[in-house]
Parts: sequence; structure tokens; C-alpha cells
Amino acid sequence: MKFINFAVVKFSACIVMGILAAHFFPTTTISAYLVLPLLFGVLILWFYNRKQLIETTYFGIAAYLCFFAIGYCNYQIRLPHFQAEHFSHILNANDDFKIIQLKITEVLKPDTYNTKYFSTVNAIQGEAATGKILLQISKDSSNTSFSVDDILLVYGAISKIPEPLNPHQFDYSEYMKSLSVYGQIKISEKEIVHTTTGRKTLFGIAQNFRSTIVSKLQKTELQSNERAIIQALVLGEKKDIDTDLYNAYAAAGAVHILAVSGLHVGILYLVLAFLLKPFLQIKYGAFLHALVIVLLLWGFALLSGLSPSVTRAVTMFSFFAVAKLLNRETNSINTLFLSFLTLLLINPLWLFQVGFQLSFLAVFFIVWLQPLFYKVGFSKYTVVRKIWGIITVTLCAQIGVLPLSLYYFHQFPGLFLLTNIVVLPLLTVLMCGGILIVILAALQMLPHWLAQAYNAVIESLNNFITWVSVQDEFLFKSIHFSEVKVLGAYILIIAVALFFKKMKYRKLMVSLLAFAVFITIYIFEEYRTSNNQLVVFQKNKQTLIGYKNGKKLIVYKSDTISSSSEIYPIKSFKTAVNSTAYSEELLPKVFQYKRKTILVLDSLAVFPTHKKVHTIILTHSPKVNLNRLIDSLQPKQIIADGSNYFTYVTRWEKSCKLKKLPFCHTAKQGAFPID
Repeated sequence: MKFINFAVVKFSACIVMGILAAHFFPTTTISAYLVLPLLFGVLILWFYNRKQLIETTYFGIAAYLCFFAIGYCNYQIRLPHFQAEHFSHILNANDDFKIIQLKITEVLKPDTYNTKYFSTVNAIQGEAATGKILLQISKDSSNTSFSVDDILLVYGAISKIPEPLNPHQFDYSEYMKSLSVYGQIKISEKEIVHTTTGRKTLFGIAQNFRSTIVSKLQKTELQSNERAIIQALVLGEKKDIDTDLYNAYAAAGAVHILAVSGLHVGILYLVLAFLLKPFLQIKYGAFLHALVIVLLLWGFALLSGLSPSVTRAVTMFSFFAVAKLLNRETNSINTLFLSFLTLLLINPLWLFQVGFQLSFLAVFFIVWLQPLFYKVGFSKYTVVRKIWGIITVTLCAQIGVLPLSLYYFHQFPGLFLLTNIVVLPLLTVLMCGGILIVILAALQMLPHWLAQAYNAVIESLNNFITWVSVQDEFLFKSIHFSEVKVLGAYILIIAVALFFKKMKYRKLMVSLLAFAVFITIYIFEEYRTSNNQLVVFQKNKQTLIGYKNGKKLIVYKSDTISSSSEIYPIKSFKTAVNSTAYSEELLPKVFQYKRKTILVLDSLAVFPTHKKVHTIILTHSPKVNLNRLIDSLQPKQIIADGSNYFTYVTRWEKSCKLKKLPFCHTAKQGAFPID
């Protein structure tokens, strides 16, 4: 049966289109008035069609519209605009500090200066409120750590999460919105008025249980790096992984094993299915077999803190277990999309999370393409079949996630196949051994020899990953891949896959057409990114001016001792504009761009007095009489970058306002492109 005939796939597509429509074209009024008539219409048409041999077209159209409307409304009701008590309705831009009651919902990885938590707002100045915020507590002022379900009474002000100040940078505010976080609060310990323990929640119990296990693991003989890996593998706890080690896993193409996801749950599912086979020999054994597996999977999810990734994976494999119980194992695509549909109904915001997208794409392409790949290299030798099975699974998953990975991460690990051939067989041992070690550590019964043995295995794995990651010639970085290229790549992959599944002339023509479309997109992107640009970047205490001429990017800076090509904000900008040549030069005092004279005024405050300029860029806080400078040079606009003192900038802004002259401060308004 072709997967496109499955109704659940079509309904999932309608849900997705409804969510995307609500995301890109939101309305100010809820559309429930549309859903109810559609549901009523579908019900009437179902009663009419249930005795018909062939269903009418109207029934199908109404059903699809109904699911589209459900997706649209389900997304809309989660926006602050449709939540009457959301904190954004109570606060306004001029609000001073207020007494705010918060409840901790998740402990995050701290940064250099702050401990971080997700928390919900319970009340503001005694008035009931809702909404999720990012809570940051200064490390210098507090050594106290808080747990999930703790309630804090704080004195502070909720502010918006700032948007990126440079072009093509990671938008942290949009990422937070995908987690339903629409504000942040920064406080010190002295601004915490009172703390107490709130009513326990299932998520809180899971998080606190995981924290208890982590603290007991820290008392074992496991080394820090090895302990961090076992915490990631079994508990979904990645906070303690060293940054260099995490980057090594990413460069080696093995970062997926550090996040509890479908891969880990799938391994656990297969192990449990094998160990519980004796259940199948008794009466109602198939039911007990599926029930115990599902319960143990959810127990594992609870053990790993009920993180979104593991919750998604366990939900998906729970559907697989139920499908197998009903003898529907051949309908894997249908089962996969049923879990996909269910999860989007639970939380439509998951659709915009990278982990959600990559996990479902990987599983979809494995289920869809792996049987085709497996037939090609089938062997009568068991060892060869096992190795070929690992290779085909890895290739199918990589094909499925490659376009999206290039779009999000702009790099491709060339040795991913070697890494996975070594890691995947070992992962089953690591998972089973890790669960055993966690249980024994929690019971304080972990023997010395087992801890040492497991530590040696993880250390060997880390050494192998580190060796792979330093093979720089096989790591392709800074790959430009836009949204249009992603779409074109998936059209090409699907067209070619359909052709190889059943070779027909028409499918060959479709594949060639898809290839032509992708080449056209590639040529168009090359043309689109070949334009010239001049940008004054925002970077605190530094001056960076980027000049893009075709494919070449020149960065002007005060010194060229250290390279800026791989640091913020140049790295992502260089990739986004598809620059293939890069250089750095000393910042000129005066230069021309599109027949416009641009003056860069630094701390020496030396400027020509005999000619007019179009733009003045103020850097490193020059001590200059700006009014006299404006009268002398008659500029059209003035820009102050992030290297200037704020007191100077405030004074300059007032002068420009009096002169009715456009003024831009990059620290407030972001990077400034000069046209």
C-alpha cells in the first residue's frame, strides 16, 4: 500500500498546514466558530456516507478542512493574545519593578554569570497571571540553587527577550517563543523576597528524581567526562558535558547519541521486546508483552526527566507497540504519522523545534527507504548483514536529515558513516550498561569493578570521537543552505527515491525535472547572494565593518592581530551571504561606497574639514563637538557602534535630534546596513 493513501498522513499534513498558517498569518480573533460547524458538517456527512459504497467528495473536503482548522486554532490558543491572564497583558513598557510570584518548571544549564530556570508566572502584585518566562539569577549574588516546583516571590521587572542585533544571527527570542517563553527576568539574591516549595507535579517529581540520581552518580568513581556521557545517554542530562567534548561529537557526526531520542528509545524497545519474549508463550501474553514494554518505556521517560525529546520518542514507540499488538507492524508509516499527529495535537509548538523535525524525518526515511537499501547489499553471511544493516540505517537517516541539518548547522561530517559503524553497535551496550549503573548508583550498590569497566569503555569512545573530530579535511563547514534549497533538496530526494522504488519512465522524468528545479534554485541563490553590501556590525567594545563585494567579504577592524572569521557575528554572516573569500584589513579613516563618502571617526577625533561626507561612523568614543562637526561636514546620517561609551552616545543622540539628523546606535538598533 502506498503511504500517500493513508488517511492519517493526509490529516497530519492538514494539521501541519493549519499550524503554519496560524504561525505566519495569525488573526486577532479565535477561529473556533469555524471548527464547530466543520465538525458538525463532518459528523452529518459521515452518517450519510457510512452506508455508501463510495464516499462523496464533500466528506473528504470537509474532513481535511476540519483538521486544518484544528491545527490553526490549536496553535492560536497558545499565543499570549488569546490568554486573558497572560503577564504580557498586565505589564506595559513603562512598568517599574513589581512583586512577582514564580514557580520553577525546569532547571537549565547555567552560563558564566547566571543560573537559569524556566518558570511560570502565578501572580503579579497579587493579581493572578499566567505565562512562562526565563528566570536568570546572578551567580555573584547567590550560591543557592532551586528545584522544580519551588515557588519564589521576587521583586523585579519582566522584560522582552532581546532580538539579535546582527543580520543572520541565531534568533534566541524566536527560539524561546517556540517554547512558549515570551519574557525574561534578571535578578540577584537580594531581590528574592521569599521561597517555598509548591505542590508537586509529575514533571517536578521526575526532574528532582533525576537530580538525586545525578548527585549519587557524582559520588561514584566515574570520571567527569565519562559521567557526563552516561548522564546524557540514560538521563537526558547534558548540562555537565564539556563544551569541547560536545563539539567533538558534533564534528564527528555523533551528537545524536548525546540526546535521549528515538534512537535510544528504539534500542531500549528492541531490548525489552527480546527480554520479554517469554510473555508471548502464555495466555494474553501479547497484550501483557505490549503493556509491560509501554510501561517500562514511560518509566525510562520518567527517569530521564520527561524531556520533550524523550517524550516524543516514547510516544512514537508506544504507538509501534500497540500497532504490533494489533498485527499492524507492516503499516509503520501510518503508525509513525499517528504519533506525529497526536504530538502536534498535544503541543503544536513542537513543529518549530529542530529536535522534533530531525527526529521524525530520520525515522520516516529509515522506515521508508531502509528496506530498499537493505535489499541492494543483502548477504548470506550474518556479520555482513548486520554491518550492512547499520550502514543502511545510517545512510537513510542521514539522507532524511541532511538538507535540514545543512540549513540549521551549515556543516557536514564526512566521516559520519565510520563514526556510526563504530558507535551504533556499542550504543546498545552503553545503554543497557548505563541503565544498570544508574540503578545501582541510585541504590548505592555500584561495585568498583563495574564503574571502572564502564568508565574505560566510555573513555575509549570519547578518544575515538575526538580522533575523528580532528580530521578537519573531512569536516565541511560554512555551507550555505537556504530555505529554498531545503525545499528543492527534499523534492529531489523524494522524486529519486520514488523512482528507485518502482522504476518507470514517468518517474524518471519527474526525477530529472526535480533535479533541474534544484539546479535552478542553486543558480538563483548564487545570483541572489552575489550583491554588494556594507554593514556596520554590533559588537561590544569593538568596531567591525563588513564590505561584501560579490563572493568576497572584507572585514575592516581596528587591528588585524586576531582573526574574526570564526567568531560572532562574522561567522554566521559569512555563511548566510554565501561568501567564498574572506580577508581582514585595517579600518580606513575615509572611504567611498556607491559614490558616497564615509568618514570613520575614532578616539583621535581627527577629520577633514574641507569636504562634505555622506555618513559619519563614530567609534571608540571620540571627544568631539558633534554640533560643530555636523555644521562643518553636513552628513546625511550618523552611526555610533558598540565601541562607544553610552554617556557619549546619549549626548550625540540629543544633538542629532536637535539637528533633525538620522542617528543609529548599533547597541540599541542593531547592525546598520549602508545603502
